[in-house]
Amino acid sequence: MDESSLEKRDQQPSLTKKPAPAAEPQLRASDADRDRIADILREALAEGRLDADEHAERVEQVYRARTVADLEPLVRDLPAGRDAHGPRRASPQVGAVTPHSDAPAGGENLVAVFGGATRKGRWRVGRRTTATAIFGGVDIDLTEAVFEQQEIRINATAIFGGVDIKVPENVSLRGSGIGIFGGFDVKTYEAPDPGAPVVIVGGFAMFGGVDAKPKRGKRLRDLRGRKRPELGD
Repeated sequence: MDESSLEKRDQQPSLTKKPAPAAEPQLRASDADRDRIADILREALAEGRLDADEHAERVEQVYRARTVADLEPLVRDLPAGRDAHGPRRASPQVGAVTPHSDAPAGGENLVAVFGGATRKGRWRVGRRTTATAIFGGVDIDLTEAVFEQQEIRINATAIFGGVDIKVPENVSLRGSGIGIFGGFDVKTYEAPDPGAPVVIVGGFAMFGGVDAKPKRGKRLRDLRGRKRPELGD
C-alpha cells in the first residue's frame, strides 16, 4: 500500500458504532392510572367479557402494579384497552386545592382481598377514593375526617365482599351503582346548607354489597371552613 493510500484511509471518518443509549426506566403507575384500568375491567365484567373470577384476579393485579407496563396486559384483550394505547398520566387541575402530606393528591386506594381494609378517624379526604373488596370488607368512615374538597367521589367495587361508607349527617350524599346478585344501597340525602361538601358514591356490587349512609349524631361543625368535625355521642 503506497503513502497516498494510507493518507486517504487516515482522512476517512471513523465507522466505529456508537454505543446504544441506555433503555429508559419503566414509567411508574399513578393512582389515576390504576383507577382507569379498574374502570375498564368493571365495564368488561358488566358486559360479560370477563367472569367474576377473571375480574377479581385482574383487579387484584391492578392495585399491586408498580409500572404502566404492568397494567397494560390486564386490558390488552378488551376493546377499551386497545383503544386506550396504555394508561395516561393524569393532568393537574388548575386551581385544585393542594392536599396535606397525609392525603394523596388524587385520593387513595383501599383494597381488601380475603381480608379487611379500614379508613377512619381524623384524616384528610382526597378528591377520589377507590375501594375494592373481593372476599373481604372495606370500611370508610368520614365522620371525623377533614374535608378540603367541595366534592368527594368514592368508587366502590364489592365482589363476594362488602364496602361500608359512613358520612356526617350534614353533608350531601349522592350516587348509584350496579348490583348483580348483590346490593348497592346509597341513602341519598341533600344537606340544607348549599355550602356543604358532597359525597358521591358509584361502582359495582356482585354477590356482595355496597352501603353508604349518614351516621346519626356525627356532624361537621364548620361547613365553610371544613376544618374540624363535631363528634356526637
